[in-house]
Amino acid sequence: MGKTIYVGNLPFGASEDEVRDLFGAFGAVTAVKLVNDRDTGRFRGFCFVDMDTGAEDAIRDLDGKEFGGRPLRVNEAKERAPRSGGPRRRSPYRTA
Repeated sequence: MGKTIYVGNLPFGASEDEVRDLFGAFGAVTAVKLVNDRDTGRFRGFCFVDMDTGAEDAIRDLDGKEFGGRPLRVNEAKERAPRSGGPRRRSPYRTA
């Protein structure tokens, strides 16, 4: 079973292919998901990399390594806790 890796502090000009090549040196990369801002569509500077093999080595060797002039933050991705309830709406009216 593979692992998902969080990669932070990426340069804003980074491409999926560049990230795939960087991590591919450590094992089989099955997916790279660059995260874009929902409103603007611009890259937010982090991504998730799915790897079948070599994830531990990639995390150890790439955390803190400079890429595009920036030190990378690389660690195992943690699953987010599910959000409770739906989106909250702000009402222009006060409630008592």
